[in-house]
Amino acid sequence: MNKHHDFAARSAGDQQVTLRSPAELADALPYMMGFHPSDSIVLVALHGGRGRFGGRLRLGIPRSPREWEPVARQLAECLIHGSERRGPRPDGIVVFLCQEPADGEGGLDVMDRLRPLAQRLRTACGALEVPVYEALCISEGRFWSYCCPDARCCPPGGTPLALPGTSVMAAAAAYAGIQVRGSLSEMEARLMPWTTGEAMEHQQRALDQAGTALVPRILDEEGRQQLAADTLELARALLDRLAQTPQTPQSPRTAASGEADQVDDRLISHQEAAELILGLQDRRTRDRAAQWMEGPDAVPALRLWRALSRRCVGSYDSHAAAPLTLAGWVSWSLGDEPAARVALGLALRADPEYVFARLLHQACNEGLDPETLRHCLRQEQDWPTPGDQPKVAVSPAGSPAAGDQDIPDRQASADRSAAATAAEVQRPRHRRRSARVRSAARAARAARAARAARAARAARAARGPAAGSRSGTIAGGTQAHVGRRSGQRGNRSRR
Repeated sequence: MNKHHDFAARSAGDQQVTLRSPAELADALPYMMGFHPSDSIVLVALHGGRGRFGGRLRLGIPRSPREWEPVARQLAECLIHGSERRGPRPDGIVVFLCQEPADGEGGLDVMDRLRPLAQRLRTACGALEVPVYEALCISEGRFWSYCCPDARCCPPGGTPLALPGTSVMAAAAAYAGIQVRGSLSEMEARLMPWTTGEAMEHQQRALDQAGTALVPRILDEEGRQQLAADTLELARALLDRLAQTPQTPQSPRTAASGEADQVDDRLISHQEAAELILGLQDRRTRDRAAQWMEGPDAVPALRLWRALSRRCVGSYDSHAAAPLTLAGWVSWSLGDEPAARVALGLALRADPEYVFARLLHQACNEGLDPETLRHCLRQEQDWPTPGDQPKVAVSPAGSPAAGDQDIPDRQASADRSAAATAAEVQRPRHRRRSARVRSAARAARAARAARAARAARAARAARGPAAGSRSGTIAGGTQAHVGRRSGQRGNRSRR
């Protein structure tokens, strides 16, 4: 590493930690991200003569080397131009490539295989006149530097990572109360649908049966309203059930084994999960469920949304966008931004056009305050709930916001102004709303309606006169279609 460069990281208490070697940089990465970013490209912007850490960006490593060059250009542009829009231009960049060996590989093999990717990232940043001060490969508990030629500090065989909790960064993070979770793959595993086993087959059948039963209710005006009310009533009952069952304390061992999640899974039947998953495809029902975001409801609600995301099995995998978005929203509301980014990234992987997930993902990565959205959800109560249940807020749908610092598949970059505009469209529809925001909301609704109409005409033309599907409209104008087990999912709201 260039000895003239020190790197300054700040902890939660504004305490500055100076990193002076590749080993300290490698050790600091999990504390910067909040988890171990397995199978990831991570770029960190540096500012000032001492290299103060700024914005950071993460993307999964593309499998095909043919994608490396365009991805490198896109990441460099996203980080550098995004930093310029939010403040000063970066003075330098640190690159991390994190990947575990495949079968038959070792850490050194991973480093050699990813060397062309590191070079493309350095070239892409250099083309924008921002140098890469350091590029590290982290694999199999060791790290290698692509920039340092000195074998005394960066030997060809790699350098072992510091033992957990022994570095200056670990001490500063512990003092600031910063926790590092497991790897990214372990965090994603808690939210991924079941893929094998008898439970997966039972859940698939329950979803098929629930879908068949919902079609007549969707096609009836009163049935749609009652379906929304029944969905929220069931969600409230499951939330209370989870709240009455203490959550298993999390540790590295229990998190890896999934013991806590298995307890939650046993508390929810296949039929209950199926009815709730399908009911949450309605935008307004989902938005009302989003009010369980704080106080004693927040933690059991997060457990419920995670459990439901694991139940979106088989041909219902794209239905996971709704519970994953709710899980991301509650995590963000609770101040757990790393978990929020993971959940929202998976929601966008399930449905790249899911607007609510895109908006939240953008706002979370832009560092916006979730209290603005919490205030909206508390204020708006335009749809009474049945019985004695408390009223739940509804937030109007916002305009799409493009990708972010933790970039999901097929997402592009967007600046703070785009997130601010989208957030304005999300404000409550009360009398004091400005004419500019009302105009933006009308324009967004008109654009969505036009896109939906064009998509419907194209679909009818593609199907021809002989094709038929049983579809209807759920409350709030959301188009819904319940597919059969063959895998047809139909049209659902992507709000």
